[in-house]
Amino acid sequence: MTWCAAWASGVSGPVRAEEVATSVPGEVAVGDAKEEWFETRVRPVLIAKCLKCHGAEKQSGSLRLDSQAGVMEGGDQGPALVPGKLEESLLIQAVRRGDESLQMPPDEALTKEEVEGLERWVAEGGVWPKKGEGSEQLSGAKHWAFVPVGEPKIPAGAEGKSAIDRYLGVKLAESRLSRVGKADRRTLIRRASFDLIGLPPTPEEVEAFVNDPGEDAWEKLVERLLASPYYGERWGRHWMDVARYADTAGDNADYPIPEIYRYRDYIIRAFNEDKPYDRFVQEQLAGDLLAGEGVSEEEREELIVATGFLALSRRYATAPYELMHLTLEDTIDTVGRGLMGITFRCARCHDHKFDPVTMQDYYGLYSIFASTKYPYAGSEEYQSMNKPREGFVPLASAEEVAKGNEAHQQAIRDKEEFLKKFDEESDWGKQLNENDRQRDELNAQLWLAAEGMVEELPKDWEKKLARYQRDHEKFLKKRGIARKEFEREIKRLKQWGVPETIAAAYAVSEGKVQEVPMQMRGEPAQPGPIAKRQVPAFIAGSKGVEFPSEKSGRLELARWLTSRENPLLARVMVNRMWLEHFGKGLVGTASNFGLRGEAPTHPELLDYLAWRLIEGGWSLKQLHREMLLSEAYQLSSEGGGENAQADPGNRLYWRFDRRRLDAEALRDGMLLVAGQLDLTPPGTHPFPEKMAWNWTQHNPFRESYTSAHRSVYLMTQRLQRHPYLSLFDGPDTNSSVEKRTSATVPLQGLYLLNSPDLQKMGEGFAGLMIGSGSVEEERIKWGYRRAYGREASEEELGRGVAYLAQSREELTKAGVSGEEGVRQSWNSYARLLLISNEFLYVD
Repeated sequence: MTWCAAWASGVSGPVRAEEVATSVPGEVAVGDAKEEWFETRVRPVLIAKCLKCHGAEKQSGSLRLDSQAGVMEGGDQGPALVPGKLEESLLIQAVRRGDESLQMPPDEALTKEEVEGLERWVAEGGVWPKKGEGSEQLSGAKHWAFVPVGEPKIPAGAEGKSAIDRYLGVKLAESRLSRVGKADRRTLIRRASFDLIGLPPTPEEVEAFVNDPGEDAWEKLVERLLASPYYGERWGRHWMDVARYADTAGDNADYPIPEIYRYRDYIIRAFNEDKPYDRFVQEQLAGDLLAGEGVSEEEREELIVATGFLALSRRYATAPYELMHLTLEDTIDTVGRGLMGITFRCARCHDHKFDPVTMQDYYGLYSIFASTKYPYAGSEEYQSMNKPREGFVPLASAEEVAKGNEAHQQAIRDKEEFLKKFDEESDWGKQLNENDRQRDELNAQLWLAAEGMVEELPKDWEKKLARYQRDHEKFLKKRGIARKEFEREIKRLKQWGVPETIAAAYAVSEGKVQEVPMQMRGEPAQPGPIAKRQVPAFIAGSKGVEFPSEKSGRLELARWLTSRENPLLARVMVNRMWLEHFGKGLVGTASNFGLRGEAPTHPELLDYLAWRLIEGGWSLKQLHREMLLSEAYQLSSEGGGENAQADPGNRLYWRFDRRRLDAEALRDGMLLVAGQLDLTPPGTHPFPEKMAWNWTQHNPFRESYTSAHRSVYLMTQRLQRHPYLSLFDGPDTNSSVEKRTSATVPLQGLYLLNSPDLQKMGEGFAGLMIGSGSVEEERIKWGYRRAYGREASEEELGRGVAYLAQSREELTKAGVSGEEGVRQSWNSYARLLLISNEFLYVD
């Protein structure tokens, strides 16, 4: 049965229609995400809007909403919350204000967002976290993630040649489990190719590896893949998940950011060049501050572009920099979860309930980023209030920028001066067309007739005069339209900010240095004590960080974050790499290494890899080598028996986990096999001309550009999910993604069966198969080698020939025969090969 047939038949289990309609990766809270939702979207609302009347001091209607017990017990009218049941939860009925007898709060209704936050909380079970207890929660000193990374002690007597295998071998021996055998070479090259470059190997590459007699064949294969320019595209995409990359800003109209592709390309180059990871992080947090004297113009551009990591922080509402506190919250959340594995967001309203993160820690970081100038990409206000795009950082030299600005302003002045004389000096003003001339002549004759100077009026003079007058009015209308368009052009020139002749980056720069007050209950309108700039106090080395009075402090933050004293950066990154190579992390919660995150299954191995990353000069490629050259990575995905009974989740790595291709590898692989993948970098996206930008909250930017380039280059938005990526569990562009989901829903099968994209791919693959030989068996064999990297069996050849015959017979009955019938039958067969389990999964 093919993969899509399994979907269509429901083999993978029932899926409710509402799940299909609303399933969006990153939006469904599970585990600690539910708790984070409560801390950020529920507890602040209860504190601000409910506890005045339903707290410890006062309980209107005998109802307390300051504890889980109080909410569940309810008051005089019954339980306020019934987990998972919105209609039975009186709290939800009250805040919806549909019942006149039950409307809360009584004085002012909650906002739509606040109501939706409470609804989601109740629908997902009404999780109410219990606060951690003891000194570990207060200091974090004993927590495994916060202690320094020390020099490891590799197990001496454990099974395995490499350090990785020895660490894994200790756990296997303790559980009395043994590894399965090694995967065959055809499996291994396909596994490594998709893993490192996101593309299937060609038949020639497969045969060369299979027939390589050298003992170093595997090592040579790994080196070749790491040296491929496609490696950066594959692993750059993984980082783009962490950086919540998107090509739009996220405001109400979701304005596009044509310049952000430069940051995307920077990421890809950094991975290809094996830029040291600590430097990679520093550049993204403070590249503009690293671009000092002694840096070439090319390096300066690169460093500025790198800060797109911060610039990409989500925008909200409509006006420039509106709800900026939420944008800064997104920055802190991405830095925290993405780089440190810590959920700082919960400390926006109160000290963290679990991790040793205080409000002072949160707002210490907040002050650093509040001292940073973020770019504004435009929005509905950009149209209606003449607000220019601003904050984009020029990539030219100061001298070139000055010249460009002067030329830009001079162009505006020239156009404004010309506008004053538009009616007289423009082409419209100079035009005296034949219609005007004839009208003037007719009017002159009419005047002569009225004065008795001519005896006879021109024939049909009334019709002619009316026609001339209509044409003249049309002319005036067209001229007025042209004048308004000229005025709009001047307005857009003023709005565009950096002249279009000067390349600019969607990047950050230094702003006004400020130390902001804490926001009580997370509300900017409720200022508290001033928060001095600082790094989180619970991590080693934080007390020695000093911040200059004239700078934001981003560079100091970046240097502290990448110092040896901070144990989180290396641990988090090696865990992300392990997750992508093995399908699951050594720490199951890749973006939460705090007290509520999962403990590592192999803590010693995690620390060994972190130590290797640091001691190896922060080289990610060296870490790839170590992981892929391990015996664990080369194991077969087959096997079970007692191992599967003892460890069904394969947490001890006694075999390799079989995995479905992610959205990008699936699309790229099918396009490559079909001979339709364009492997050249495309540059920016074909956004509309800037003069046509007029999107609004009610008519936001919506687009999905067709492309034959690799999926890393697909244009992605914040408010509108990409139709293909959203269907196959692509990343949520609105927040840092910890791990891709891998849902199975019928719509995926329907796409593979009916999509015009698959029809086109089938045509391409079929054409290649037809051209590979004159005999059906030869063509089928060629197709199997190209799609799966192996030979077709005799049984598969027989099934293929039979399918083609049956297909042609059915097409003939439908009136399609001859060459067209042959073409369509091969197209159908080609698509079957592309959507089979063997193609869509990696063993």
